[in-house]
Amino acid sequence: MSEPVVIEARGAIEIVTLNRPDRLNAMDADLIAALDGYFRALCDRLDVRVVILRGAGRAFCAGLDLDPDTWAGSADHARGPVQAGWRTQRAIAQVMQLMRQCPQPIIALGHGAACGGGFSLLLSSDVRLAAPDLKMNAAYIKIGLGGCDMGSSYFLPRLVGASLAAELILTGNFLYAERALQSGLVSAVVDHADLLDRALGLAGDMLATAPMGLRLSKDALNRNIDAPGFDAALALEDRQQVMLAQTEDFTEAKRAFAQKRAPDFKDR
Repeated sequence: MSEPVVIEARGAIEIVTLNRPDRLNAMDADLIAALDGYFRALCDRLDVRVVILRGAGRAFCAGLDLDPDTWAGSADHARGPVQAGWRTQRAIAQVMQLMRQCPQPIIALGHGAACGGGFSLLLSSDVRLAAPDLKMNAAYIKIGLGGCDMGSSYFLPRLVGASLAAELILTGNFLYAERALQSGLVSAVVDHADLLDRALGLAGDMLATAPMGLRLSKDALNRNIDAPGFDAALALEDRQQVMLAQTEDFTEAKRAFAQKRAPDFKDR
């Protein structure tokens, strides 16, 4: 049996590939557990500075695998359906939380279908690049559930505004690559063959920054999206800048700027 997630290291960048292409990378118990383990471990891995997330085959991720046979071996017969459903629900939601909490920026490469939980994987990432064939939807409402699931009601209004978020959540209609670009949900639409190269270039730009500065910048972005006001956002930024100004990397950056060369950061 192939691994549900394949990890490829390229220096300080790791490429994480969802690897159930025969099921359009739909989430089963093994894929969910693999993503949980990977993103949970990132919090203590300073060797990894940027993560690129993508899907194998024709799709990014078609959401939860609804084939009952997929879950037959993982059923907990000692619990009722509500308890079992709650465990699965929380397991997937926790992956989204871990993606936001890990200090490494996550660049997601969307192509083909990104539905339901797959859409939420994109939303939980920090930067999204799209292939022209990307189509996304909050699919939950299409199967008799509510449209607000796996962070959709949190991320979408913040990323695309209230009107488009309501349209997507209340209908389950697809959002395609070009409209996603127009709404600011994705940074660029790139030919599928060029997606990884574009992501590696962007990751390289991130690697040119001071390691702790990069980590704290992601932290501030995530915290300040929920800041109660401008003063609170400034207070967090002020504290981080004062902290970073005491690092050796800041001194090295000033020295390199004066000498017109690239800085040699040591993460100290």
